[in-house]
Amino acid sequence: MKVLGIETSCDETGVAIYDTEAAGRLLGHCLHSQVELHAGYGGVVPELASRDHIRRLPLLLEQLFAETALTVADLDAIAYTAGPGLAGALLVGASVAESLGMARGIPVLPVHHLEGHLLSPLLSADPPAFPFVALLVSGGHTQLMRVRGVGDYALLGESVDDAAGEAFDKTAKLLGLGYPGGPQLAKLAESGDARRFRLPRPMLHSGDLDFSFSGLKTAVLNVVSRPDWRAEQAADLAAAFQAAVVDVLCAKAVAALKTTGLKTLVVAGGVGANRHLREVLDAALGKRGGRVHYPEPALCTDNGAMIAFAGALRLAAGERRTSPPSVRIRPRWPLTELRTPQAERA
Repeated sequence: MKVLGIETSCDETGVAIYDTEAAGRLLGHCLHSQVELHAGYGGVVPELASRDHIRRLPLLLEQLFAETALTVADLDAIAYTAGPGLAGALLVGASVAESLGMARGIPVLPVHHLEGHLLSPLLSADPPAFPFVALLVSGGHTQLMRVRGVGDYALLGESVDDAAGEAFDKTAKLLGLGYPGGPQLAKLAESGDARRFRLPRPMLHSGDLDFSFSGLKTAVLNVVSRPDWRAEQAADLAAAFQAAVVDVLCAKAVAALKTTGLKTLVVAGGVGANRHLREVLDAALGKRGGRVHYPEPALCTDNGAMIAFAGALRLAAGERRTSPPSVRIRPRWPLTELRTPQAERA
């Protein structure tokens, strides 16, 4: 079964085809980033994002079919990101997916964006096995989930304010870095000394699995507002900030494993590509006899492959569309509201 995945939740347009035959494999995926489009504004402009998805999606689909030597007639199903995300951006992918599905008479499944991220490490050559603890870290979400299977997710903890990726981006602005700030801050931190500045580790000893990064961002603001602050200290402050975030993420992830009695951690989302985070997590779980699984580097950011894969897993588990074709999006969609495919059919 060949499943087309379409991702248009924010500022990346992604398409991919996943084939469930022969143990499953990704036949191809194409991605366009809108970084240059939004760079001049210092952040994503929703209207511009939607318009760019409209322009790029047909071109990417044409490229994907050319690279895979397939046509729309070869598809058995289509999956698209229905939320959470920017409403206008989601509508672009949903409209194209539902239109293609109706024209071909094939199943079309709305997919949760975070479920796509959460399951993306299963696309790697050495995938994790259920059950596991998942650390979702992106620009909009920081959550710890217990994952027993597709659609069977239990929230263990989440950020009470800024997500980790959001804190990276806001701190990058305080340091005068360009857009997107998170990756630039991480790169700058590589040349810095994290011991030069003492920054707090918010909620490190809170006794629960929740996160808070707003106060850490404020601590950085206090440093750069000092009369003796100098721009050449930026690398050291970036390193100190990154170390503080990683320390908290690692401590909470290890605590979640202890709480659940599991030894496998899955890290997904854009911040999961952070090199320092990976090094610290690998070392921490190695000491406990555990294992960390990450998506392939190319699949850490938003992409169509994770949507095609999540849709394929739900179809394989028996989920089907029984309602007439309709464009369905949910800009706000808690991951905990997802049900297992079996429950969907009940």
